[in-house]
Amino acid sequence: MILVLISILLTPDGEAAELKKATLMPLWSTQAQFAGYYVALDKGIYARHGIDLTILKGGPSVSPSEHLQNGKADFAVLSLAAALQQNGAGNRLVNVAQIIQKSSMMLIARKTSGIRTPADFQGRKVGVWNGDLATNAFFTKYQVRVQQIPQSYTVNLFLRGGIDAVSAQWHNEYHTILNSGIKADELNIFFLDDHGIRFPEDGLYILERNYRKDPAFAASFAKASLEGWRYAFDHPDEALDIVIRTMKKEHLPANRLHQKWMLEKMRDQMKPRKNGGEMGQLSPSDYEAVGLALRTRGVITTVPGFEDFIGRHDAQQ
Repeated sequence: MILVLISILLTPDGEAAELKKATLMPLWSTQAQFAGYYVALDKGIYARHGIDLTILKGGPSVSPSEHLQNGKADFAVLSLAAALQQNGAGNRLVNVAQIIQKSSMMLIARKTSGIRTPADFQGRKVGVWNGDLATNAFFTKYQVRVQQIPQSYTVNLFLRGGIDAVSAQWHNEYHTILNSGIKADELNIFFLDDHGIRFPEDGLYILERNYRKDPAFAASFAKASLEGWRYAFDHPDEALDIVIRTMKKEHLPANRLHQKWMLEKMRDQMKPRKNGGEMGQLSPSDYEAVGLALRTRGVITTVPGFEDFIGRHDAQQ
């Protein structure tokens, strides 16, 4: 299922201007992690920026990077590490806006497991998502070997005591664990970002060849998206209504309390690291750190220059 906005834009003279069609592939199924895009679509923000947007349906069987490569999506939400991997494979991408500034990735263990420090992970069973480079970078940094258990899209194995620790995102699985009845003070939490593993997640990407054809259009998309996020944070109840309405149309389970938690944590994760920083900007230091980590692990051999990787149009103006 897709959401389609069909509209026209009026010029200052009152004449109709044709909107440029575009498609966006989120990183996952509809949820408040992507609220800004659904809000911008619903409120006509993309249309005001000259864009007729279609938001494609994401999920576990959908690859945003593949949708970019095969032309099914014009823009996609990807983590920085995934985007650099694509570049390393010869699929050149451009970051038009970095949505998440501070990584939400964490490792969670019950206090009763005895895991209190990174060294305590040695030999333990840890749920790890397929291709999770950030968590592996954490283990490498502290020189610990763990029994990596492939993690599904739930934390049920952790809840049932099948593993000692679980990978999670602050805006998602952590709240699911709390909702299961486990109290926060029963857990030891390791934010990867706090341990120097700064792998920012959600960014907006476009194929480099498409970006070069029309950089102004890519900039307009970034501006509209960020405007949608600002509206969502200023009007959280309305934003949640839009997200949950969309989820129900797609027959997805919609828990408002969980979606509210997610939206609130997205606000925190989108704040610039430095005072005076701008929403949507990729930090050069984070870029260099992720590039170095991927090269060190042999995932990629080269890293594009920072100025070649980011859109040159300022998404804030």
